Amino acid sequence: MATDSGDVLTRVENEQADYLEELKDYLRIPSISTDPGYADEVGRCAQFVNEKLAGAGLAAELLDTDRYPLVYAEWLGAEGKPTLLFYGHYDVQPPDPLEEWRNPPFEPTVEGDLLVARGATDDKGQSFAHIKAVAAILAERGELPVNVKFLIEGEEESGGESIETFVRSDGGGKLACDAVVVSDSSMYAPGQPSLLYGLKGLAYMELRVDGPNRDLHSGTFGGAVANPANALAHIVSRLLDSETGKVMIPGFYDAVVELEDWERKAFAQLPHDEKAYCAELGLEQTFGEDGYSTLERAWARPTCDVNGIFGGYQGEGAKTVLPAWAGAKVSMRLVPNQDPETVARLFTEHVQAVAPPGVRVTVKPNHGAAAVLVDAKGPIVEAAMAAQEDVWGKRPVLIREGGSIPIVGTFAEVLSVPILLMGFGLSDDRLHSPNEKFNISHFYNGIRTTVRLLDRAADA
Repeated sequence: MATDSGDVLTRVENEQADYLEELKDYLRIPSISTDPGYADEVGRCAQFVNEKLAGAGLAAELLDTDRYPLVYAEWLGAEGKPTLLFYGHYDVQPPDPLEEWRNPPFEPTVEGDLLVARGATDDKGQSFAHIKAVAAILAERGELPVNVKFLIEGEEESGGESIETFVRSDGGGKLACDAVVVSDSSMYAPGQPSLLYGLKGLAYMELRVDGPNRDLHSGTFGGAVANPANALAHIVSRLLDSETGKVMIPGFYDAVVELEDWERKAFAQLPHDEKAYCAELGLEQTFGEDGYSTLERAWARPTCDVNGIFGGYQGEGAKTVLPAWAGAKVSMRLVPNQDPETVARLFTEHVQAVAPPGVRVTVKPNHGAAAVLVDAKGPIVEAAMAAQEDVWGKRPVLIREGGSIPIVGTFAEVLSVPILLMGFGLSDDRLHSPNEKFNISHFYNGIRTTVRLLDRAADA
């Protein structure tokens, strides 16, 4: 029988307002890892996390890397009990476009049950729930029911190379554990907890099309010189079939693992309102690969999307030029068995093959990660699902997710333990978009769920 968590949950109830203020302080730090101009702020954020873990009663330290420090902490006083490793990231996406925010992105704003700020759900709010749960148990009891470790990185939004290097070099030494807990995802629906068993991989590419050695007058040179922006549009139009939704890169689907029958049946049984889905996004209809439902496309089919396209004059009014160059950023979300390096090579070959004459095309792979499928079975997995049911009042559903958490696949490969992908966010949290939010009630329930998980895991 799992330990009764009533003592700690009462403390959480009494102190939750203080936890929220701490989270606001965390969110005020603009830890944008992809922009070198924010390097000092990213470092300051790492120090903030380190101090919170140390203040909770764990042995905490900053681990230097070639870029931003990893925050590591541990409490290993529960002899003979399982060890859980909590993962999170303290870096955030850039807040652009700033004009679309209702309030400054790094000044957390309470709007009813919503806390609006960059990083609120991705991933400061979700992973901070783990820290406050451990802190509450130690403050109430002076000890934990299981052993815990934390590894929190500052580069998840910019490639995650440092943690990848560390985990592989550590090889399960410092990080040895019985399960990894990750809260950096969404519940299936409000009030419906979920346990993720699949994440997509990623191959992120940048391409640049160069033409003349300077911008040219579009009247004098138009029709005589290849326009890099036109050439880029031609290349982009050859990436995805606008009628079938199929990626047009030769060999792209060769390694794709098809959905199993049980998965398609399980997805079909989940409540999904297509009209409400479109309405929330301001769309008339969905679009995607023929032969698959919206959930199947989002969770388990590979994709190719232009994330940004640029070049030429973009100011007010008219400037009649042929731009000297144009560029685009493209991400491909991958499914099991698709190798990011292979896909990057296929993409590069395809782009070069379809490029029109008169321009030079450069393709640069940015970063990638393999897709992950985890085995959602075993006593610790059952403890996690029971903990979610304790708090949310419903049995969690098993789902996949279209996003990528690059280090999860590495954890699974190197540590060979269950990965508990237990998110507290919602799909409408606007992560990576203006007005990102996290439900305050979900922050508190995330703390309660983590408390119950630790108590239940002691008997796993």
